[in-house]
Amino acid sequence: MSSEAARRVGIAPSILTADLGRLADAVAAAEAGGADVMHIDVMDGQFVPQISFGPLIVEAVREAVSLPIEVHMMVADPLEQLEPLAEAGAGRLIFHLEATNEPQREIARARELSCEVGIAISPLTPVSALEPWLPQLDEVTVMLVYPGRGGQELIPELLDKVRELRAALDALGSDAVIEVDGGVKAHNARECAEAGASLLVAGSAVYNPNETPQAALAALRTALEEPFG
Repeated sequence: MSSEAARRVGIAPSILTADLGRLADAVAAAEAGGADVMHIDVMDGQFVPQISFGPLIVEAVREAVSLPIEVHMMVADPLEQLEPLAEAGAGRLIFHLEATNEPQREIARARELSCEVGIAISPLTPVSALEPWLPQLDEVTVMLVYPGRGGQELIPELLDKVRELRAALDALGSDAVIEVDGGVKAHNARECAEAGASLLVAGSAVYNPNETPQAALAALRTALEEPFG
């Protein structure tokens, strides 16, 4: 991958590890540092054990930045969550394939709400399970960790799913975004991009006590532009 191609890989900071007491400052710092998308994890305590954010946080982020906002819905009933999240300011709604028996309903509803739509798959779900819906999607999120908890280490063998998905989308002529989520850091960002990812979710890699979001984002950009291998 050339440096020009690497620069086309987007970075989506996740606020899961941000200082929520200074949320507006945290997301504004990410925007100033060159983030492409703000990524908000909504967890309901059912699909995953953890409980996190909801529409009020989405609304607060929307007021603080001009960046696009995507919501990763780790919820047991995504259909009922689509409208309040869209109304709060989400421009892209990502639901889990494992959370619905009829993904077409969520896809159609997201479109009715004038949102882009994505589907996320957990580590045990094969890429082949997505095939009926791939032509309709704006984004596919491949989880590189088990969903629910921030700060986990990326599982390297799951990058094979990214390669498989890249081939499937290319065969369709689709320009859908391939997003990877979980354990993305400066030391593995380039590997994710080489596998075919075009958007990297970065949580603790951006929001951590050791550096500013701007410095962290600069490190990720530098890593993406270094020669691979």
